[in-house]
Amino acid sequence: MSDPICSAKQCKNPATWSIVWRNPKLHAPDRRKVWVACDEHRESLSTFLDIRGFLLGVEPLAAAPADTVES
Repeated sequence: MSDPICSAKQCKNPATWSIVWRNPKLHAPDRRKVWVACDEHRESLSTFLDIRGFLLGVEPLAAAPADTVES
C-alpha cells in the first residue's frame, strides 16, 4: 500500500494526521470514519467536520487503524 495522501480537494501532500469522524444521523455510535490530512489542511478539514458536529478527534496518522482510512 502506498503512503496516504491528504483528503483535501486537489492536495497531493503526504498525510500526517487522522481526522476521526462520524455522522450521527447515518452511523452507529461505534462507527469511526477517518479522513487523512497534511499539516496544511489539518485545521480546515477538522473545522469543516466540527461545525457539523461530526468531529470525534484528530490524531497523528500512525494512531489510526489502516482499514478505516478514507481519502
